[in-house]
Amino acid sequence: MALHPILIHPDPRLKKPSDPVTDLSDDLRRLADDMLVTMYDAPGIGLAAPQIGVNTRLIVMDCIKEEGAAPRPMALFNPEVIAASDDTNVYEEGCLSIPEIYADVTRPREVTVRWIDRDGVAQEDTFDGLWATCVQHEIDHLDGKLFIDYLSPLKRQLITRKMVKLKRDRARDSA
Repeated sequence: MALHPILIHPDPRLKKPSDPVTDLSDDLRRLADDMLVTMYDAPGIGLAAPQIGVNTRLIVMDCIKEEGAAPRPMALFNPEVIAASDDTNVYEEGCLSIPEIYADVTRPREVTVRWIDRDGVAQEDTFDGLWATCVQHEIDHLDGKLFIDYLSPLKRQLITRKMVKLKRDRARDSA
């Protein structure tokens, strides 16, 4: 299993809608496994294929954070929200592509999602709480949307400037 570098905003690949999975291959299953390793290493609770430069509708997630609790890694191919509650939740969201930046985002409290699992079997489940926030955040990535797109233009601009500086600093440090 391989770790993949995670793209940092702004990067045009993060704003591009992803292509649907039409053929669930061993390569895609391997990619999902690699994405889970990358996500856990980061560490994060979710990762979308566009974040590693792959334009495919694939997300991985595991929102189990309690120490000693068994992990619950999930790989969702072609995930789509098919129902959302009117009730909302506010979570302080972060993103592996926007490191060390957090902001409150309001989303539906509960969502029903349909996807294809790693065996090619259609699945449907209802997520709530942190799981609902995470799955919506990751599906947004597949549509070229970032959590900062929910913020005011001014906040978005300030965060983008910070990320440009971070990328410049990292490039200079690695040179």
